[in-house]
Amino acid sequence: MISVELPILYKHEFDFTENDFRLIRKLIYDHAGISLNDAKQNLVYSRLSRRLRANNLKNFSDYLKFLATNHAEWQLFINALTTNRTAFFREPHHFPILAEHIRKLGTKEMITLWSCAASTGEEPYSIAMTMVKLFGSYTPPVRIIATDIDTEVLESAKAGIYSIDKVDMFTPSQLKPFFLKGKGNNEGLVKIRNELKNMVTFRQLNLLSEEWPVRGPFSAIFCRNVMIYLDQQTKLKILDRFAPLLTPQGLLFVGHSENIVLLTNRFKMHSRTVYQLQRF
Repeated sequence: MISVELPILYKHEFDFTENDFRLIRKLIYDHAGISLNDAKQNLVYSRLSRRLRANNLKNFSDYLKFLATNHAEWQLFINALTTNRTAFFREPHHFPILAEHIRKLGTKEMITLWSCAASTGEEPYSIAMTMVKLFGSYTPPVRIIATDIDTEVLESAKAGIYSIDKVDMFTPSQLKPFFLKGKGNNEGLVKIRNELKNMVTFRQLNLLSEEWPVRGPFSAIFCRNVMIYLDQQTKLKILDRFAPLLTPQGLLFVGHSENIVLLTNRFKMHSRTVYQLQRF
């Protein structure tokens, strides 16, 4: 039998073969639904190299063997390959739509909202700010559930501490009701006020898991810039699970490049990148 040596993609600090990349691509798809194309080889090498260093491993082949026998490393593997791009009031047209939607619902019952890819917290805190302004109170009849697959970014979100450049879109008068400015050793940082933090409950959740630790009904679900990383089958599965969790009038907010009416007839367009349940 002739043995064929697979080419090494990177001859830098760690050996990284085509086979290593194929295995990693399968693992992250199976466990997180993230679909990586060949152009992501640089990203995979860069992000997982930190895990090799942390575990004193010499190559990616050894890391994959280590991953297969170390349960604790799985979450760190997923964390490393998860993209967490976010900002306060990202896709700003969504927040007036949300405010008007909640205003029309009235306040007969507690309103529950879900940010399902909360990352470092900017999205759920932006939702909370919108609700505070809408109701003129730090204790509106609103509950916000914020989840993410990445445990590290959730810890950052819970802390609610950001570099001051993250809030440069706010005027001083807009900043004061929601943030505390750091002094001394904390100069250059801002912290979310506790009144706002109290509106948000953070939980770890993998959208591919059989069980979701959240319960509807939700008046709105934010799932923005998540489905661009998933294949069509995975997107459809998630959308099918969102539908029964929404109230009959509930809205689904997605990212600017995501069009879900091409995937399913369970939703119809409400406004730009905002969808509602289709009634048959």
